[in-house]
Amino acid sequence: MRIATWNVNSITARLPRLLAWLESSGTDVLCLQEAKIAEEQFPFEQLRELGYEAAVHATGRWNGVAVLSRVGLEDVVKGLPGDPGYEGAVEPRAVSATCGPVRVWSVYVPNGREVGHPHYAYKIQWFEALKAAVQGDAQGSRPFAVLGDYNVAPTDDDVFDPAAFEGSTHVTPAERAALAALRETGLSDVVPRPLKYEHAFTYWDYRQLCFPKNRGMRIDLVYGNEPFAKAVKDSYVDREERKGKGASDHAPVVVDLDV
Repeated sequence: MRIATWNVNSITARLPRLLAWLESSGTDVLCLQEAKIAEEQFPFEQLRELGYEAAVHATGRWNGVAVLSRVGLEDVVKGLPGDPGYEGAVEPRAVSATCGPVRVWSVYVPNGREVGHPHYAYKIQWFEALKAAVQGDAQGSRPFAVLGDYNVAPTDDDVFDPAAFEGSTHVTPAERAALAALRETGLSDVVPRPLKYEHAFTYWDYRQLCFPKNRGMRIDLVYGNEPFAKAVKDSYVDREERKGKGASDHAPVVVDLDV
């Protein structure tokens, strides 16, 4: 079974690439982030033609998450119980579903903007809600994983230059502590192998030639429980999908399971 996560940075802008990638990659379940589309405009029909069902939690221009599956789609839950919301609004940042033998969450963690900003506090609170939401599945006997754009680099090895991020979000002790607390529910980091270079970065800014210079970060993560982690046969970042015209600034992270 092949499971992947990908921040597509607008499904409308990336639809031809997404459909082509699904056809060529052999992916059974794909967790999407930053759909940036209203649910009623989601390309259900095009995906159905390729054999995929879709569970979507999206409301319009910003955010939006989905789970695409060709191995079944059941027990869909949209949003986090106890979601703290931001400025009075609950944003579409999480959706979960059971896909064959595996249950997954697709999550798009708040960016945080800058340290001290209200959005940064929201990010930490959102992590707390996520931890509470996944605790039961994390400790269960069914393979379970939380996949998505976490907007946190777990360690200094997960950024191209720690000094370049000093004082910025994505690398602060509080954000990394929130990740550690999530792992303590019974999840572990399924670290992918790089297809090029030493570190398996998943995101490269569009600016300043960051991708060709490999000035990236590993912020798209797969956190799986023990049954999930034990079933992993391989994991890698599909760096090729970050290349070329019209690419997202994130690359897919792919996990192969023996389930």
